[in-house]
Amino acid sequence: MTINQKKKLEQQLWNIANQLRGKMNADEFRDYCLGFIFYKYLSDTLHQYANTILSEDGIDFTDIDETSKDGQDMLAAISDESVAQLGYFLKPSELFSSLAKRGAEPEQFILDDLTRVLNSIERSTMGTESEDDFDHLFEDLDLTSTKLGSSEKDKNTLIAKILVHLEAIDFGLHDSESDILGDAYEYLIGQFASGAGKKAGEFYTPQAVSTLIAQLVTNGKSRIK
Repeated sequence: MTINQKKKLEQQLWNIANQLRGKMNADEFRDYCLGFIFYKYLSDTLHQYANTILSEDGIDFTDIDETSKDGQDMLAAISDESVAQLGYFLKPSELFSSLAKRGAEPEQFILDDLTRVLNSIERSTMGTESEDDFDHLFEDLDLTSTKLGSSEKDKNTLIAKILVHLEAIDFGLHDSESDILGDAYEYLIGQFASGAGKKAGEFYTPQAVSTLIAQLVTNGKSRIK
């Protein structure tokens, strides 16, 4: 990840934090940010995997017609493969990019659909080996909280802005050396650990400190037992 990419990532995350600042404690809006970031990561990963399956057909996952019989059969087959390989499944209309695109349009209400999608991710794992990994995955994302707004419209407007900011972040899934999810997590934990108390602060060690400690304990050693 280049310095410019990291700066862009941090700026987008800071923009999101500014949307939530004053409405809730630092640890609370950090949890919202991390929850949506993980949803985007799962969504982008699924989209890429589905396109790999569809590569021979020359179509994009988002081009599948969910209402047609052929489209439903295709999605069922992709779902089986995705749950087996990734542990979960999302329809094209449930992708992060789809909801962010709708949220960017005036008067589009996406809050109910977003709640349904987050629940759908967990439901897609039921009865599989990944069920425990996804159980209560998004429980910190309380989209009914009054801290997001006094009315459903206000909550929807705020969440839509957050999705639009996150959609601008390229998670670099095609780059094996890129770890934007990890960088985003580290930035948010580090930036807001001081306000998070035991929930994060006492478990967070800045990367620079970790690197220095590693160098000190390995100094002069050719191998580590």
